[in-house]
Amino acid sequence: MDIQSAKQRFGIIGNNEQLNRAIDTAIRVAPTALSVLITGESGVGKENIPQIIHAFGQNKHNNYVAVNCGAIPEGTIDSELFGHVKGSFTGAHAERKGYFEEAHGGTIFLDEIGELPKATQAKLLRILESGEFIKVGSSKVLKTEVRIVAATNINIEEAIKKGRFREDLYYRLNTVPITMPPLRDRGQDINLLFRKFSTDFAEKYRMPVIRLNEDAKQVLSKYYWPGNVRQLKNITEQISILEQNRNLDAELLLRYLPNYSENHLPVLFNQEPSDSLPNREVLVKALFDMRAEIEMLKSAVKSMAQGNSVTNLETPKTEENFTETGRELTLGNSNFPTTQMQYPGYQSNQFQPHEEVEEESLSLEEKEKELIKKALEKHRGKRKYAAQDLGISERTLYRKIKEYELS
Repeated sequence: MDIQSAKQRFGIIGNNEQLNRAIDTAIRVAPTALSVLITGESGVGKENIPQIIHAFGQNKHNNYVAVNCGAIPEGTIDSELFGHVKGSFTGAHAERKGYFEEAHGGTIFLDEIGELPKATQAKLLRILESGEFIKVGSSKVLKTEVRIVAATNINIEEAIKKGRFREDLYYRLNTVPITMPPLRDRGQDINLLFRKFSTDFAEKYRMPVIRLNEDAKQVLSKYYWPGNVRQLKNITEQISILEQNRNLDAELLLRYLPNYSENHLPVLFNQEPSDSLPNREVLVKALFDMRAEIEMLKSAVKSMAQGNSVTNLETPKTEENFTETGRELTLGNSNFPTTQMQYPGYQSNQFQPHEEVEEESLSLEEKEKELIKKALEKHRGKRKYAAQDLGISERTLYRKIKEYELS
């Protein structure tokens, strides 16, 4: 069976190289008994891969069971996966088979494997190693022979570092890794998928097919698609039902794309608010403003400890008198000599910090991260206004949020 035949059989649209590689890997691993871990963002179509593996595997005539681990409450997950005996808990009026028992001899697909509780992960590891499991409320050891294919949209390695996922289970599941590409990286596949979905919905609702002009196609391909193929399908269905004009231009299409201007589209390198300083100047200025205030606070603490008055301390007038001389601005490091900064009424040696007071951090990354957090909190997470307040572009702000892992 080749890649094209698999695409036709399972309705997979697209010619992206990474997509083709994922399908090819699934076809090659299907005849074996190796466990497979599929990674990729939510909505990219990870569920197609285990179906390919089962259809082309040796157990294709036996059961295929798909389980969404993230949709099962933690209190019942063991019962759902491994089954329970009568009377094992309130409401257990009869013995029940679990998914692993139902899938015996076939394939079980564990979607959102990263959502499993740690205790359940240990039981899954036992099945992977020996094929053994125990029903809830029972002491009898049962065996199952089942092909396990798992999928997740989280970074498992990060989850391991944070203690949320077992490392030994990860290596047992990840015998053959398969990665599904996000929709935004699939180029022309986006328009092919839109055309396929549009045709399907036209047939379903008995109405003319939606068509896009060239400008609309460009908008479609440049959109970030945070929900990937699932989001594209939903939007295509909305347009098919609601739009009377069956020939869409860019302006009409934009009405159906949420937060289009905020979804990380390419922007010009020098596209900044006209009334703001360049990115680096804004951040550096804020850093030295903060340093001046901290130095003054230290001096106040020292004066209070010595019993002196602190009422004559003056706040540096940094807004109107910020200057720099001979200072190199480099965002990649924090080498910013403070002796070059000039503030009227303030000298760097005017206030000497008490030697027992710990020196504040001058890490540019930490200060930048702090400023971004404050701006996002101020504007309740709205990146557009936070970016304007910081004097940077939305593109730059989004990159910084990703870099510093800010929610």
